[in-house]
Amino acid sequence: MAEDTLNVEAGAPPAVSAEVKAVVEALIFASPEPITPKMLFKLLAEEPKEDVIAAVAALKVDYENRPGLQMVEVAGGYQIVTRPDLNEWVRRLFHERSSQKLTAQGLESLAVIAYKQPITALEVAEIRGVTTTGVLTTLLERHLIKIVGRKNVVGRPFLYSTTKEFLIRFGLKDLHDLPKIEDMAEALGFDPPAGLTEQSPREDILPLTEDDEAVRGKVEEVEKVEE
Repeated sequence: MAEDTLNVEAGAPPAVSAEVKAVVEALIFASPEPITPKMLFKLLAEEPKEDVIAAVAALKVDYENRPGLQMVEVAGGYQIVTRPDLNEWVRRLFHERSSQKLTAQGLESLAVIAYKQPITALEVAEIRGVTTTGVLTTLLERHLIKIVGRKNVVGRPFLYSTTKEFLIRFGLKDLHDLPKIEDMAEALGFDPPAGLTEQSPREDILPLTEDDEAVRGKVEEVEKVEE
């Protein structure tokens, strides 16, 4: 078994220490991000890994029957979250502002990047049929996409991919969990661009240079100031 993975099988939970189970539950609940198996092993280093694995398995069974909460595997880690059918009630609590929601243009661009990554801004624009500069800036500021390299063509444009925050926001374990584009578009309320379902050849990715890293650093600095 790899050190940073948990082999949790479905079915009846194995015997587990009540104390370890309580600690694991508290850590998963309190963590602002999905807590990974590797982090659980590190935090509970004095406990046998088998006990940590058993605690996670037991919690998964427990939360299958919780009416308001569920334990999910997201972005390589675990989170305790509210059930999707209660989202509207949770939104009322936080008085979600319309400015916090992505526009249809933002969702379309994000979908194109998710299904075609790594991809350049020009390629996103060609698929959508409109310019995307402002939209990509918004997605970068919200940590939903990132610059991962340059395309090995004339001009060496930046290549964009989705981030861990994207997986968390959309409740995905990894990119293999992406639904069909038609299903995602229907769920999020936008029309998928016609070119999105077409396969495009992958290109070599050039590593970021020091200048490129400086550009990405400036973006991150702007984000910190805005926060």
